[in-house]
Amino acid sequence: MSLHFFERVAVEDEGEGDAVVCVHGLGGSSNTWTPLMPALARQRVIRVDLPGSGRSQRVEGALSIARFADAVLSACTRLDVARAHFVGHSMGTIVCQHLALAAPKLVRSLALFGPLVAPPEAARTAMRARAARARGDGAAGMHEITQALLQAALSAETRRRSPLAVAYVRESLMRQDGEAYARSCEALAEAPAAAVEEITAPVLLVTGDEDGVAPPQAVRAMAERLHRAASARIVVLPRCGHWTPVERPEDCARELRDFLASLR
Repeated sequence: MSLHFFERVAVEDEGEGDAVVCVHGLGGSSNTWTPLMPALARQRVIRVDLPGSGRSQRVEGALSIARFADAVLSACTRLDVARAHFVGHSMGTIVCQHLALAAPKLVRSLALFGPLVAPPEAARTAMRARAARARGDGAAGMHEITQALLQAALSAETRRRSPLAVAYVRESLMRQDGEAYARSCEALAEAPAAAVEEITAPVLLVTGDEDGVAPPQAVRAMAERLHRAASARIVVLPRCGHWTPVERPEDCARELRDFLASLR
């Protein structure tokens, strides 16, 4: 495995085979994808820490979905990736959708976990308030945000029976720098909706039945808009919240493995 820093953006490159590019969500990092790595054992896996997150927190300036997409595109260019499968979680699914439209020749397929086209207005308002709390209260603010998200973003079963999943999400959030996290929240609050009707790549959509960010009915509505996609499959995981790859790693790994195998 090799670790690169392209203009302060951390990028991991591991394995050989067809390229798979992984894009995490808000509060996540490249480690969001560690539970799914066994499903990608025969692929070349490229994991990006988006600007403002993980080991890329030192990136300066305003953040946006467009800037995230540019960072992923730049990583692909520098690593000589001309075609790849894209795997996204949460905010990363929005980035992947924009990439599929901006660079259709690059994107072979989309596997989207906890997918959304764009946040609804109430979520945008809440995101701006969360940004203000993270920026104003620093570590104490991030602790408060983390405690609230552990209740809201994980299923009741995960909280009760999967202490390692809870610990991962808690650590992932609490390690975020308050200012950098605030800028990421603002990027999501301003996220433009992609014209998903124009996406032509095959799409896998995976959500949890207790996912409040990407509820099953919203994911089904998203799938109905994928008119031009080569294929569109929806999977709703029972007793699962928004952190699908962490809460239900075996199920997500199986769905991802089967999806990629169907495209060979």
